[in-house]
Amino acid sequence: MHRRVRRPGPRRLYPHPHVSGKSVLVVDDDPTILAAVSEFLDIEGYRVATATNGAEALDAVKQRHPAVVILDMRMPVLDGWGFVRALGDRGIHLPIVVMTAAQDASTWADEIGAAGFVAKPFEFDELLDVVGRLAEGDPKP
Repeated sequence: MHRRVRRPGPRRLYPHPHVSGKSVLVVDDDPTILAAVSEFLDIEGYRVATATNGAEALDAVKQRHPAVVILDMRMPVLDGWGFVRALGDRGIHLPIVVMTAAQDASTWADEIGAAGFVAKPFEFDELLDVVGRLAEGDPKP
């Protein structure tokens, strides 16, 4: 299944001056979405790591210590629910943004205790606002 991601409009300066160098892990099995989101966050000054499933994401968390995880829920090998469960089993608690095309994105985000969600297709500014807030340590929507 091919998913559509809206490309960003003209580049804007992000209003939070401290995002530079913050690490974000993007987890999605769709290579188009993974590349687009990663490139956009990189342009905005984030250090971006990627994973195509939950198992790869667990390794990336151990190696990169991300400030925020952007997580697709439906993936092969280890899905989003399994990834979150494995993080909890390891005593790791990170802000997670659920990124899904499912109609019940907010319900899934609530199920795993995510700090936020974006529904595909989404606007890049919407994703950037959520990630920026969480990378700065602000859990409030």
